[in-house]
Amino acid sequence: MRVDDISVPGLRHPSRFRRDVIGFVFQLHYLLPHLTASDNVELAMIGTGRSHAERADRARELLGEVGLGHRTGARPSELSGGERQRVAVARSLANEPRLLLADEPTGALDTVAGARVLDLMEAVRERRGTTMLVVSYDPAVAERAGRELHLTDGRLTAPARTAPASRPGPGG
Repeated sequence: MRVDDISVPGLRHPSRFRRDVIGFVFQLHYLLPHLTASDNVELAMIGTGRSHAERADRARELLGEVGLGHRTGARPSELSGGERQRVAVARSLANEPRLLLADEPTGALDTVAGARVLDLMEAVRERRGTTMLVVSYDPAVAERAGRELHLTDGRLTAPARTAPASRPGPGG
């Protein structure tokens, strides 16, 4: 199996590969409650060789990009569900991954907050060229995907649907 032309089974340092190549967005944000939004984003960059000042600058930049530049010092308990999920998206982008894996990123959100997260992910994909693999039961997520696959009992059960070239979505 290869990711970004790298043989995954032969990796000597899989944790470094995960940190440098893959970003993760989970259904639940998994933010550390005692850390600020900025600190939670910075956490993903520990071990990269960036100085504390560089990590802090990058966290502020990413939080601004997800519309939370004014909430950098807020702790997760002070943020709405949609804001927490946007912090999680910012954290997933901290190391400029080439592949973003998202497991039900809108599953715990209301319709409006979910749409904002999808808008954000689509914008990230368009601006950065990040490949996204999004797992979801939500038809709104599927509608925005560049390609849709169905799995049943670990097997593909429906032919792939590819979105029109003019509108690839988060999975594109």
